[in-house]
Amino acid sequence: GMKRIIYALFDQKTAYKVIFTIKECNHIFGQYIIGKALDSLIIGIICFVLMCILHLQYALLISIIVGITNMIPYFGPFIGAIPGLIILLIISPKQALIFLILIFLLQQFDGNILGPKILGNSTGVSSFGVLFSILLFGGLCGFVGMIIAVPLMAVIIHIYNQIQEYLLSKKSLSIKEEDYVNLKRIDEQNGEYKKHGDEQ
Repeated sequence: GMKRIIYALFDQKTAYKVIFTIKECNHIFGQYIIGKALDSLIIGIICFVLMCILHLQYALLISIIVGITNMIPYFGPFIGAIPGLIILLIISPKQALIFLILIFLLQQFDGNILGPKILGNSTGVSSFGVLFSILLFGGLCGFVGMIIAVPLMAVIIHIYNQIQEYLLSKKSLSIKEEDYVNLKRIDEQNGEYKKHGDEQ
């Protein structure tokens, strides 16, 4: 139905580009959500197993909370640790301390080993972009916003790059980013890219 509307509104070439961009955005979003869900499931299971081995109480409940909040990059494991820490602190400060160390080790394992293995660089969003998007969309949409922040930012960046490349191509200019590093001016007569340090 959406394809029909797009082809009705635009010419064939533009419609194809719009549909292709939507497919790319869907791929970025879907790949991240599935990957992060798998990552969070594994972390939740590991947390449950380790809590059982260490004889910590409410292992299932706390592990589910940790697994769900792990969907949020960077802050997730610590947000998930707070309810578990409060529950265990009421029961036993010793158990709470063990749990805190466990969450810290889990976060290190997820951030440095498991996460990169599953997700790789699927979004192409920088560390600053990740933090900015979590704070922005988290403030706008709450918990759901924090979960979808990173893939949403990746989609926005992808669309921005597509528009930028289209506008550059329309002016018959290079779309390669490296051509603009240290660029001084573009010679209009022969289309050469003059850079700082080049001989006049």
